[in-house]
Amino acid sequence: MRIDLLGTVSVVVEGDRTELRAGKVRAMLATLALEAGRTVSHDELTEELWPGEILRNPRNALQAHATRIRRMLGGRPAQGTECDARPRPPLRAAYNGYVLDIPRELVDGNRFLDLSSRAAAALPGSPERARDLLERGLGLWTGPALLHTRTGRRCRGAAALLEERRLGAWEDLVRVRLLLTDDTRAIAELQRLVASHPTREPLCELLMLALYRAGRQSEALHLFHRTRHRLDEELGVRPGRRLRCLYGRILGQDPELESAEAVLAIRGEPAE
Repeated sequence: MRIDLLGTVSVVVEGDRTELRAGKVRAMLATLALEAGRTVSHDELTEELWPGEILRNPRNALQAHATRIRRMLGGRPAQGTECDARPRPPLRAAYNGYVLDIPRELVDGNRFLDLSSRAAAALPGSPERARDLLERGLGLWTGPALLHTRTGRRCRGAAALLEERRLGAWEDLVRVRLLLTDDTRAIAELQRLVASHPTREPLCELLMLALYRAGRQSEALHLFHRTRHRLDEELGVRPGRRLRCLYGRILGQDPELESAEAVLAIRGEPAE
């Protein structure tokens, strides 16, 4: 059994996937899955499912949603038991709340975070290993994180974090491709990412570097000017120091731009 949050919130039991259609049930399961193994209080769940609303009896509503979730998580009767005997559902009532009592790795969001962290650590010394970990992690995604569960603050914050980490994983993956001289694929992926996030400077830096290393210097310089215009028009700011420095190094055809260190130096948020 596992819980999928990287797309439509779903339960997978013995290979059978069930997407949760009821919005409150979906939000309750997502909230509990984000805190797998930890009790989430009735008050926390109520605020997440009905933010700003005053309910006459929220605990009864939570109990009804919990019953529906248990049915989906319950699975088939255990072997060698009576027909109506089932394994204990992992969702249980606890003091003043509920707990989804499962290992954290049964939630796909946690597996993704673990894989992307391991990849970032492996990237400088073992790019092939990093590539495999990143492709596995990004392959878990089927759509926007926590789709249709972003009414409450907890799910909204978790979705924003997961989406940011997803973008960071894509950045790491194109770094890996550049380190492994898979320039054509790196440029194609970077062009897609920059089109979606035109003011994210590390992506623009990576694409400028990739284009220059592929012998496309004029395109790299044009990208800088396009990014500078976009930053000024949308945010009223100049390009960061690192982006400006890279522009100058490309103009000067700095031979160090062909090194692995030039790729690894483009990490994190742009410096001012």
